[in-house]
Formats: sequence, structure tokens, C-alpha cells
Amino acid sequence: MYLTSFSGYILTCFSLHLFLVLCFSGNVATDKATEFDFGTVTLSSLKLLGDAHWTNGSVWLTRDLGVPNSGAGKFVYSKPIRFRSQETHIPASFTTYFTFSVSNLNPDSIGGGLAFVISPDDDSIGDAGGYIGIMAGTGSPKSVIAVEFDTLMDVEFKDINGNHVGLDLNSIISAQVGDLDSIEVDLKSGDLVNSWIDYSASTQLLNVSVSYSNVKPKEPILSFSVDLDEYVNDFMFVGFTGSTQGSTEVHSIGWWSFSSSFDPDLKNGSFTASITAPPPPTATLMNPTANSIQPAPSMAPTESNNSSVAHNSDKSSKKCHNKLCKESAGALVGVFTAGAFVLALFAIVLIWGYSKKFKRVKKSESLASYYIKMPKAFSYKELKLATRSFDSTRIIGHGAFGNVYKGIFAESGDVVAVKRCNHSGQGNEEFFSELSMFGSLRHRNLVRLQGWCHEKGEILLVYDYMANGSLDKALYESKATLQWAHRRKILLGVASALAYLHQECENQVIHRDVKTSNIMLDEAFNAKLGDFGLARQTEHDKSPDATVAAGTMGYLAPEYLLTGRASEKTDVFSFGAVVLEVATGRRPIEKEVTGVGKGGTSSNLVEWVWGLHRESTLLVAADPRLCGEFGESEMRKVLLVGLACSHPDPMARPAMRAVVQILVGESQVPVVPRARPSMSFSTSNLLLNLQDSVSDLNEMITICTSSSSECSYNHGSTSGVVNLV
Repeated sequence: MYLTSFSGYILTCFSLHLFLVLCFSGNVATDKATEFDFGTVTLSSLKLLGDAHWTNGSVWLTRDLGVPNSGAGKFVYSKPIRFRSQETHIPASFTTYFTFSVSNLNPDSIGGGLAFVISPDDDSIGDAGGYIGIMAGTGSPKSVIAVEFDTLMDVEFKDINGNHVGLDLNSIISAQVGDLDSIEVDLKSGDLVNSWIDYSASTQLLNVSVSYSNVKPKEPILSFSVDLDEYVNDFMFVGFTGSTQGSTEVHSIGWWSFSSSFDPDLKNGSFTASITAPPPPTATLMNPTANSIQPAPSMAPTESNNSSVAHNSDKSSKKCHNKLCKESAGALVGVFTAGAFVLALFAIVLIWGYSKKFKRVKKSESLASYYIKMPKAFSYKELKLATRSFDSTRIIGHGAFGNVYKGIFAESGDVVAVKRCNHSGQGNEEFFSELSMFGSLRHRNLVRLQGWCHEKGEILLVYDYMANGSLDKALYESKATLQWAHRRKILLGVASALAYLHQECENQVIHRDVKTSNIMLDEAFNAKLGDFGLARQTEHDKSPDATVAAGTMGYLAPEYLLTGRASEKTDVFSFGAVVLEVATGRRPIEKEVTGVGKGGTSSNLVEWVWGLHRESTLLVAADPRLCGEFGESEMRKVLLVGLACSHPDPMARPAMRAVVQILVGESQVPVVPRARPSMSFSTSNLLLNLQDSVSDLNEMITICTSSSSECSYNHGSTSGVVNLV
């Protein structure tokens, strides 16, 4: 019954459509409207030039570089839009709504901006710097209209300040400007900014509105009377440009909708299209499967017919204009019959394919859906295509239980990180239960798990892609030195994430593998703690179970090595090692390290820094690559926090919530003793602790005994599982 109803519905629609086409062709209006937005266009509908690129749901006009740069980017809707009536030469009325942001890796390095542009071509881009990619510095531009959002005051171009909006008509010198300071909008804040641009051909009035809110302001920031007929051609391209001017600004467009019309009834200048409303929060930008834009003529973009069908039908009722309709009704019957057969066949194939896909997905979900509460279930095929069959050249990291690949979805352009897990030692139930726990974690400084895939005997996890890689690579492999401001922000972010895991989750989560290679950095150098392959979940205030100590030497707390019991205090110790590593630019353990000043030669970072603290030369530990570009009080505070977290006695280490308060200046740094305290375990106590661990693990641990009353632990291992000997 479903198939019959479906086929009948398609046949009815097809017949009606064909009838209208056959009978009313020849009476179609030549001036048509255009309407699109990021929710309906495909990636192929946009043309990107220069530095413009697609990243995670938005279009970036400039590159995210850690060093000052001058560059320009542009993207346009790839199909030309009619901007002047073919019959009357009256320009089109239009409205556009978009959201954008201007972020900066270095707040002191400003310069550039972005602009909404209407240009005669789709293959040229203007100069960088003050020209904002709108036009070139040489030659006289023609038919270029732009609304610029400028972040740098150029006296040459008669800018009023470095935070304004301007209307450019065939000139980079604005015909009119609006001061954004007057409405308390700061382009350089990094916050999302909303803008509306409306033009009415009947009143010849162009209005520009700007706001942090997605509710359009009652009064525009800029209003200018202009006859666009003097500046536009019959067909134009619409899009955006952006540029930097020896700066690290990053300009991105998060949402864009556009609509134009030649409606003759618009006489009051209040032209507003239905798409001016902002998208819902869950809108999927750049829908890769969007096909709602209908085929367009070769010279015009996607358009909707503005002519009245009723008006044409009155004439058609008196006279048949189509030769096919004149000659024989049998021809129409033949067309309808053939069309119905093709559509019915198509419907059968469609239903069969859908049911097959549904069964496959349901089979995969039957194993995992009970345990996993993730945002999305990906198919193995799409992840294999995104990673080029898990090509080794796409490996961007190594997690605790598998490689991490860079994945790019061809249709949408989204970039993700795909972890190919190897959990042969765990049962499916235990592993999926573990995943369900991490899928419920939500914090701005945790790497977000987008989804999962369990097919062909493999477990794949899909995470947000981090543009700046891991912290250890930023410290040791990047050509550009990681600036002190970024380092402070990173440490605060990791501390916030650990405070959330330890004290703010429903159940406490112990990460057990906090280190610089597991701290990821996004495009703005915000820290994202990742790789929960070793993490464990416990109830608050409950003693942890003993396990075989796992992690990386240099980050492991001494009591964890000896007892195998991980707690929030062992995470604090690991964080202390990260703090000292970030401040000094040195790894926690190095084979050959030449000390600076009186620190001497040492292979252990904590011992070296504590030695400098004992001799009142703590600031000598600061990373020399910073060239002294840091506040001494801030550096001293960070180093003392690192030492406090690295205290041998776990009870003396601060909680992560207290660490956050210290880093933001709400609390004082705890007193750190000049000499590093020693923590010794008597043989009897150590044996008791180890016997408890053996009892919990039911494993054999060989204990090394000696005539000494103290027992030590081996530093020989560098990573992975550490066995007590």
C-alpha cells in the first residue's frame, strides 16, 4: 500500500508539473528572484579564491597563522545573479543576513577586515591590507559595491577609526561610514557579530544593521541613498572578501543567507525576505545533500518564478500555444504513461535501497546503541573515504589505543580527527560502556567526541579536528615560538578541564594520562584535553581500585608507580609536570640536559626547577625562547604552581579547582618549601600497599628487597605500562 500511494503521489505531481510546462511555456517572466542560504547550498555552489578555505562549518577568509601575515581571501556564490531588470533596467531589491567573527592569535597584531561584495566577476581578488581584498590598488575599479567591516584605521583611505562599517562604491574610500563604537560592537572581540544589509530599488535606500544579538536592530548603523543602476551590470556575483595587514587576524563567515527580487509592488522600501531570520542553533551549515535549489538557466542562478500562474492560465484556456497539444491528445497520454512508468520504477529502487540501508544501520546499532549515547553514528564507508582508506600520510597522532587520522568529508568539506581503535583486550560491552561515559562529558576544554562507528570488526571514534595540533608539537616542533599569552591560556584551560572531571561531573573521572601530547590546540590556541583511553570513572569520595600503573614516565606520580592506585592527586601531579614543561620549554625527563646558572646538569625537570627555587633563582627556569617577553610575577606564579602540584606528598598537592583560582588571580599561591621534600616508604608499609594491590589485581608482582630499609622505584621505562620491580 505504501508503494502504491507513494507512486501515485509522484505520478500526480509529475503530471501536473508536465501539464503546466507544456501549456504555459512561453509566458515565463524574464526577471526572477534568487534565494539561497548556507543551509541549502552545496560546497560546489561556492567559489573560493586566495586564502579562503572551508573549516568545520564556516568559511574562513584568511589563514590562521601564528606569525604576522598580509594576505587576502574571497568566496562568492558561484552562479551570477540578475541585478538589473531585462525589461525596465530597474535594479533588483535585495537583502542579506550573515554572521561573522574576527579572532586574533595575538591581540597586539591587528589589521585587516572583511566585506560583503557585489562584483562583476568571480575570478579576481583585490589586494590585501587596507584594500580588504575588495579591489586592486592599481587601476580604476568598475561595478564594485562593498560593505566593509574594517579593523584598522588607514589615514590614506580616510578611515574614522579601526572599528567601523563603510559603504564602498567603485572606491575603497567609503561613501559613508558608521562608527561601531557608538553601538558598543567591537569587531576585534572575537565574538559572533550579526549583520543585515537591505536595499530597496523603489526608495533607492541601502541600510546596514549590526548587532551581537540575532534580533535585527530597529535603527541601522548606516543608511545611504543610492541608485545601484549606476553601479551594477545585468548580472553580478555576491560574496565576501577579507584580508590581513601584517597581522594574525582570522576572519570567518558562519552563516549567510541572500535573497533578491524585482517585485514591482515594493514601493515602500521595506523589502524583507523570509530568509533574513537567523538560522536555528542546530542548523547544519552547508548541507552536503541539499538539492532544494532548482536548475537554473545558463546565464542566471537558481531562481523562483515570480509570475502569476493564474494570469497565464486565463490566456491558455482560450488558446493552446504548444504544437504537441494541438496535434494529438494521444501524444500527451504517451508522455504521461512513460513518465509514470519511470517514476514508479524509481520509487521501487528508492524504497529498496532505503530499506537495505536501514537494516544495515539497525544491525550495527543493535550492538552499540544501548551503550553509546553519541551525537552521530558514522558509516565505515564515509570514514574510509574521508581518511583515504586510512592512508599512513593522514596519521596526525597516536592515542593510547590506536592511530589518529585526519579525515576530510568531500561533500561538506568538514575536517575531523578519526581514531582507529585497537581494543583487542577488552570486551565489547565494557568498551562501549566506557565510551558512553566519555560521550556524556561536556566541557569547552575537552576534545569533543562527534560520533562513532562500529562496523567490519573495527571501532572508530570521530573527534573535532584541532588545527594547531598537540601542545608538545607547538612547544618543540613549531618554527614559531609559542607565546607566553597562549601558554597561560592553555594551562588555565587544562586546569579547568581537570577541575570539571574531578569535581563537577556526576561521577569523578581520573584521566591517568595528562601530558602535553594529549592536550590539543584549536585555531585560537584554546586547550582541549583528549585521549581518554586510560581514564577511569569512580564515585566521588570513593577509594580508587588498584591497577597496573600506566602512563608516561615523567608525568607519573611516585605513589601511583608504587601502589598502582590512581586518584585525582595523581592527575594533579601530571598537571604539575605539564605546567613546568610549558613554562620552561623542557621535557619532564631528558637524557642529557645542561643546566643554566647554578642549576647544574639534571635529567629530571622537577628536581632541576626545585633546585633553582632553593637557590632563589626560579626565573632562570623560564623558556629562553620567550626572550624575556613575559611578566616576571606571572612566570613566578606559574612555576610555583607547577612545583606545588609536583609535591611528593599527594596530600600536599592542591585540588584542581584551587589551581584554577590561583591561575585567574582569585587565590594566592600556596607556600612551596625551598627544598624539595622527600617521601620515603618503609619496607613494611610498602609491602602492605603492594599486597593490597596484588589482592585487587590477582596478579603477581615481584618485589625487589634489599638490606636498605627503603625501597625505590625504577625510572627505566619511558612510556606505556610500568611494572613494579
